[in-house]
Amino acid sequence: MGQVQDKVAFVTGGASGIGAACARTLAREGAKVVVTDLDDARGNALVGEIGAAGGKAIYLHQDVTDEAGWPAAIATTEKAFGGLHVLVANAGIAIMGTAIDMTLADFRRQNAVNVDGVFLTVKYGIPAMRRSGGGSIIMMSSVAGLRGSAGLAGYSASKGAVRLFAKSMALECAIAEDNIRVNSVHPGIIVTPIWTKMPAQSGGGVNAPLDPDEIARNSVPLGKPADPQEIANGVLFLASDASTHMTGSELVIDGGLTAGRIRRLG
Repeated sequence: MGQVQDKVAFVTGGASGIGAACARTLAREGAKVVVTDLDDARGNALVGEIGAAGGKAIYLHQDVTDEAGWPAAIATTEKAFGGLHVLVANAGIAIMGTAIDMTLADFRRQNAVNVDGVFLTVKYGIPAMRRSGGGSIIMMSSVAGLRGSAGLAGYSASKGAVRLFAKSMALECAIAEDNIRVNSVHPGIIVTPIWTKMPAQSGGGVNAPLDPDEIARNSVPLGKPADPQEIANGVLFLASDASTHMTGSELVIDGGLTAGRIRRLG
């Protein structure tokens, strides 16, 4: 307990899935947490849950692609908790389908959330972190940001961009000597709502729900998907002082997915 005691953490896309697990974990370990999302019902419920468990958290309605709303979000964070030390750029969407069939509008929409949203997170978050003496930025990428994936070319492009943006920002912060570290996290197959909410391209519909357990059995060496908490544990490590010599790095949490395939016996 207390791995991020008295730090102030800002988690985008924090109402469900990996973001919610990160918010709960950081709060449990002593951080004051700002949860932002578009899902107000889940976001407020999560903040209530954190408070009932003895933690400190507030919820802000936020579209990470809306630059006009960012100054107020950061100002509210500083006013409520007195600073900013941890940024978890987690908000993201996935649109399934081939690049040839994807509309430019869908490609741009996905990049607006997955890339522009991360850019705005650091653009407006870093000045506040500098005022607080530094801290840790964690950008949520994916194994799709490390290798190609047929049917997810647009998503892979966006998550690959996050991976290299994290490295570049790590270098910019190092040059500035601002005591800010920047790393990316690369989950594999995770049990989160993204599998059931993944929209079909060119029409805004919803694909048939995908089964992460079945996908993991067929592709993940450990044979099972990760729970969001397993990703949140990695985020906690990067947010804490246990990782003070890590910046510009990739934390891959994928059950061996990117290591290669195995042939199961029996």
